[in-house]
Amino acid sequence: MTVHFIGAGPGAPDLITLRGRDLLAASPVCLYAGSLVHEAVLAHCGPGARIVNTAPMSLEEIEAEYVRAFEAGEDVARLHSGDLSVWSAMGEQIRILEARGIPYTVTPGVPAFAASAAVLGRELTLPEVGQSLILTRTTGRASKMPEGETLEAFAATGATLALHLSIHVVEDVAARLTPFYGADCPAAVVFRASWPDETVLTGTLGTIADQVREANIDRTALILVGPVLGSADFRASALYDADYQRRFRGRGN
Repeated sequence: MTVHFIGAGPGAPDLITLRGRDLLAASPVCLYAGSLVHEAVLAHCGPGARIVNTAPMSLEEIEAEYVRAFEAGEDVARLHSGDLSVWSAMGEQIRILEARGIPYTVTPGVPAFAASAAVLGRELTLPEVGQSLILTRTTGRASKMPEGETLEAFAATGATLALHLSIHVVEDVAARLTPFYGADCPAAVVFRASWPDETVLTGTLGTIADQVREANIDRTALILVGPVLGSADFRASALYDADYQRRFRGRGN
């Protein structure tokens, strides 16, 4: 018996990895975060699978499901939205499994920031414009930000920012970032990337909060900020420059 943690991707059922799909189909039990995972992904479950929505459950109740499956010798597909490496609550579940001696695997998924960039048709790292992407959030009820991990500290770098779990305080986010990036800095909000009700807002730090309010978006949205979102005259990468010599392309090829 094994618990398979699977990144379900941003929402669309065809944006789960092949490995994740196959593990989901082969597992007789599926636990999924119903508040964030699109139910269409559950179509990959095998016939007769036990499907449990963990959204209303406590950690102890989820642990009980793992123990029940372990005692029954049933593999579990544990679905979380996006990718498991950030804000998935996987860490605390793995700690429980390790304490109980229950084996597990981890299968990555398409993260929200990547899906949002795809929707926008933007590369988040452009030569001499932005070469760093910071994934962060603001303090919330579920988790406080560690000392030093502030919007101001990250904004001082000038890097592209991808803010999760912060759409409800977008006004505060814009106000805190504007002194560093300027009111004209491009900003975007992507609500439920790849879902049927996907919504995309593009503007600037000076306008994005009003746009969010007018669209009545208050959850499940990513905020992207940085010059890369609006740059069109950036220098082309040297990677494909005819005069750039590298091991895969010798002179004269």
